[in-house]
Amino acid sequence: MRIKNQTISSQNIHNKVHGWIKKFPSLPFILKWTLISIFIGVLVGSASAGFLQSLDWVTQFRESHLWIIAFLPIGGFGIGLIYHYYGKEVESGNNLLIDTIHKPQKTVPFIMAPLVYVGTIITHFLGGSAGREGTALQMAGAIADQFTKPFRLSIADRKILLIAAVAGGFGSVFGTPLAGAVFALEFLLIGRIRYHAIFPAFITAIVSDLVTKLWQTPHTNYHIDEIPSISFAHVAYAIFAGILFGLCAALFSKGMQKTSAFFKKMIVYPPLRPLIGGIIIALAIWAIGTTKYIGLGIPTIVESFKTPLPIYDFAIKIVFTILTLSAGFKGGEVTPLFFIGATLGSALSLFVPLPTGLLAGMGFVAVFAGATNTPIACSIMAIELFGVESGIYVAIACVVAYLLSGHSSIYNRQIIGEPKQTQFAEDQGKRVNEL
Repeated sequence: MRIKNQTISSQNIHNKVHGWIKKFPSLPFILKWTLISIFIGVLVGSASAGFLQSLDWVTQFRESHLWIIAFLPIGGFGIGLIYHYYGKEVESGNNLLIDTIHKPQKTVPFIMAPLVYVGTIITHFLGGSAGREGTALQMAGAIADQFTKPFRLSIADRKILLIAAVAGGFGSVFGTPLAGAVFALEFLLIGRIRYHAIFPAFITAIVSDLVTKLWQTPHTNYHIDEIPSISFAHVAYAIFAGILFGLCAALFSKGMQKTSAFFKKMIVYPPLRPLIGGIIIALAIWAIGTTKYIGLGIPTIVESFKTPLPIYDFAIKIVFTILTLSAGFKGGEVTPLFFIGATLGSALSLFVPLPTGLLAGMGFVAVFAGATNTPIACSIMAIELFGVESGIYVAIACVVAYLLSGHSSIYNRQIIGEPKQTQFAEDQGKRVNEL
């Protein structure tokens, strides 16, 4: 009798669970991805914390021992050798992650994480102009993809896992989890968002950011002192600024592509590219007599919110960053894009009648939006960093910059999901209906 009652009880429980699943079919998905996202978020957040703290240390050391910049060519040659002999599979970096998400094949090699970490630290330690987002995304993707087999994930689930990892890497390295989640959903396909991964992306980004902060890793605070009321004139000025930001983004993206192609054409042996590039950069730093345009450039970005900066600051940073990354040094493009956009916006305040801090903030995210084709993520990032009061202005700038930058991108493996201009896509035959 007891066995029969237990059987009936178990059957009742099974029926109730089955009933709940039928009533709420998304419940298993939510439970599954909550556990996976928390696990990945802890790992990615910890990796980002270690990377950011290392970056702070090498930056402070370099600025206190400027003689070390003379070794930039040697460091570049070392990075080139390591990637040439041990990292050919992962040399494409973020583009490898994009390709893997679109068409998953073999697991992203774990060696991507330590290689890009070491390469980026050397780049910053010796005076290259690079960012940190590329490193964070690659570390996150390489770490997360190692758990595809242990978790027995399907191809569709693996895509979600990598998108969530990208969200965690971006959100934790900049302290903007909402923007990180949307960026991961938005950057794969120009003009489309992958909503199927929205829940894991948000949970992973939020957990990663919390874990990074638990490791007592600070993020830079930016502040816009004055935000004027909305008017037709102010909207027109924002559109005008957005046009310039979009053109700047296109200039950077195309400059990266052409300069990278030039280095590859002129220098056949890959390790020699960062060696030659390092010599050029080191000599340029010595010639101009300042380290303002190397590394992350955070002090200059902060200054751009307070006072109008010279119109040439953004152009010099473009040159230094393109030379650094095109030659084969490692790091991201995003923080240099923040520098470029913020200093350009700051300089625009000399003749555009909007507050300096607001224009700097608009440029900060709008040039990034144009160069990555992620206007929604960049608008959200601005709200997270500067406050909701800036929302209308930064959104206008981001959208206009996105449209004006064309289909060029710092991520050359992006696919056009929904074209900015329909005729362009029809002529080129690049429209993608299903992936």
